[in-house]
Amino acid sequence: MTTKQRTQQLALWTLVWLITQAIAAFGPNLLWQNNSLLSIAAIAVTLAAGWGMVRANINHLLSLDEMQQRIQLEAMGLTLGLTVIFGLAYSLLDITNVISVDAEMSSLVIFMSLCYLVNLLVAQRRYA
Repeated sequence: MTTKQRTQQLALWTLVWLITQAIAAFGPNLLWQNNSLLSIAAIAVTLAAGWGMVRANINHLLSLDEMQQRIQLEAMGLTLGLTVIFGLAYSLLDITNVISVDAEMSSLVIFMSLCYLVNLLVAQRRYA
C-alpha cells in the first residue's frame, strides 16, 4: 500500500474509533437506559476499534520515509514525556486540593493533542 492509502486507512480507523467512543459515552443515557451489559459491549467494541486504529497508525508510520519517521518519533516521544509530567502534576493538584475542579481525562487528551500538534510542526520546520 502507498503512504496515501495508509493515511486514508488511518483516517477511517480513527473515525470508526471516534464513533464507537461517542456511542459508548452517550449510549447508556440516550439509547439503552443504563443497561450494563450493553455498556460493556459498547466499550469492548471501542477497545477493538482502538486496537484497529493503533495497528493502522503503525502501518502508516512504516509507510513513511526515514525523515518522516524521525519527525513522528520525535513528536511522539516528546508528547509522551510532557503528557506524563503534566498528567501527574495535574493529578497532584487535584489530590492536594490546590485546584477546585476534578482532574479530568479530557483535559489530558486535549493537552496531549496540542503537544503533539506543536511538536510535529516544530520538528517538520527543523528538518525542512
